[in-house]
Amino acid sequence: MDLEPPPPRSRGIYLLPNLFTTCGLFAGFYAIIAAANSQFTAAAIAVFVAGIMDGIDGRVARLTGTSSAFGVQYDSLADLVSFGLAPALVMYHWSLSALKFDGGTLGRVGWAVAFLYAACAALRLARFNTQVGVVDKRWFVGLASPAAAGLMMSFVWAFADGELGWSGEELRYVALAVTLCAALLMVSRIRYWSFKGSGEGGARADRVPFAVLLIVPVAIAVLVIDLPRVLLAVGVLYALSGPLMALWQRLRPSEPA
Repeated sequence: MDLEPPPPRSRGIYLLPNLFTTCGLFAGFYAIIAAANSQFTAAAIAVFVAGIMDGIDGRVARLTGTSSAFGVQYDSLADLVSFGLAPALVMYHWSLSALKFDGGTLGRVGWAVAFLYAACAALRLARFNTQVGVVDKRWFVGLASPAAAGLMMSFVWAFADGELGWSGEELRYVALAVTLCAALLMVSRIRYWSFKGSGEGGARADRVPFAVLLIVPVAIAVLVIDLPRVLLAVGVLYALSGPLMALWQRLRPSEPA
C-alpha cells in the first residue's frame, strides 16, 4: 500500500531561526552606532541582547528541525559583527581612543589592540566552524566569542553608567589589558566549560546535572541586585576559570600507573 508523501515543510518556518539571527545582527550594528554617539551603556546592553538572540536562534532551529548550512554560515557572520567588531569598537570609543592623549604611538596601540580583538574573534569563529562535530561538546577550545564580548561589555557597562565614578579615559590602561586578554584567550588552546550537556550521544546529549538547574534561580536573584557589576564579576570568573583549570591540571600530581 502506497503511503502519501508528507506535505512539504513550509518555507516560512526557516525564517524563524534566521529572524533571531538577524535581530542579533541588528543589535550588534546598533551597538556600533550607539558607541559612535557616546551612548556606551546602550551599546553594551545591545551586545548582551545580541548574545541572547545568538543563544535562541540555534535552539529554535533544532526544535523546529530547520537547521541548515545557510543558517550556520549566516549565524557565524552575524556573530563576527556582534561579538567581534561591536565590542572592539565600543571599547575603542569608550576608552582606548583616550590613549592618543599619552602620545601618538600609544594612540596607535589603542586602535591596533581593538583590531587585534576583532581579528581574534574572526579566527575563533573560523576555528569553531571547522571543529564542529570533532571536539567534545562539553568544552570550548579557547574563550568563546560571546563570552569574550560579555567580558568586554560588562566592563564598559559597569563603569559607563557612572555608578563607580571612573571614566573610560581614566581606565584606558585597564581597558587595554582587558581587551588584550580577551583577544588572546579566544585564540588560545585553553578549555572552557560550554554548559552544553554531558557530552554523551543520543537523547542524553543535551542533559545537564540537576544542580545546574538549581543555580539558575539563584543566579537570577543575584543579577537583580546590581546587574552590570554582577555580570562583570561573572565574566571575569569565567575568563579565569579556563587558565586556572589548566594550571590545576598541570600541577596536579599524576596518578601512578
